[in-house]
Amino acid sequence: MANKDQWIIEITPKKSPLEFNFKEIWRYRDLLFLFVKRDIITLYKQTILGPLWYLIQPLFTSVIFTLIFNNVAGIETGKVPPFLFNLAGITAWGYFKNCLMNTSDTFKKNEAIFGKVYFPRVIVPLSIVISNLVRFGIQLLIFVSFYVYFISTGEMQLSLNYTLIYIPFIVITMGLTGLGLGNIISSLVTKYRDLTYLLSFGIQLLMYLSAVMYPIHVIKEKVPKISWIIEYNPIATIIETFRNISFGDSNISIIRILIVLMISFIIFLLGLLVFNRTEKNFIDTV
Repeated sequence: MANKDQWIIEITPKKSPLEFNFKEIWRYRDLLFLFVKRDIITLYKQTILGPLWYLIQPLFTSVIFTLIFNNVAGIETGKVPPFLFNLAGITAWGYFKNCLMNTSDTFKKNEAIFGKVYFPRVIVPLSIVISNLVRFGIQLLIFVSFYVYFISTGEMQLSLNYTLIYIPFIVITMGLTGLGLGNIISSLVTKYRDLTYLLSFGIQLLMYLSAVMYPIHVIKEKVPKISWIIEYNPIATIIETFRNISFGDSNISIIRILIVLMISFIIFLLGLLVFNRTEKNFIDTV
């Protein structure tokens, strides 16, 4: 039997559990852009309305929320029109939800590709986050359009301020959190298929716990005993901060933003750890 020193080439795993090889991802950037293009174009390719669904979904949901939570339940939104208030929450929530939902079945959806050719597997969930960023940008433009409309009709006043500089941190936080949680769920789904069915229910429950359709202070006033669940929910903090920035509320805690950003980074690292460990042997369990 030959000794180890007699081998000319030795093939061993080089990836550490937390490795995120930017150089390798950059070498495969064409593939990354191809996946992004695929995600954007093919999503509604065979539908009648096509990309208009990017606009219809948040607008229709905002109308429903306004009718149920504001007109029927009587939730007040202050000086902000209820429709615009809900549209802001849905726009922010939609980016996080889409990143989470679409990355949560990475291994299951791409098992045929993963089993045939090598490329950095993390490119697939990364492409989903980038493609959803394009979708978020389109929906943000719709939100801005309605924002300008309500200002022009005199239903609200323009009150933007320096807090707009925090918007990129909010977007990064949503993307990292969705990517991290999606990678964790995607890795677990390879062994526990029940998670696929639980995710739809869980994402709906999380939406109600994330202050998408109501201000956090309303929950503090009406149900103070359970308000801490929402108050310490990082997604609720992200959405509430996004709304405060959009409507010129200067009562924004930089410390809370930094804490939530740190939590999202920890979730991302945990998701990367689980993802890297799963990709080595997922083909045997999918």
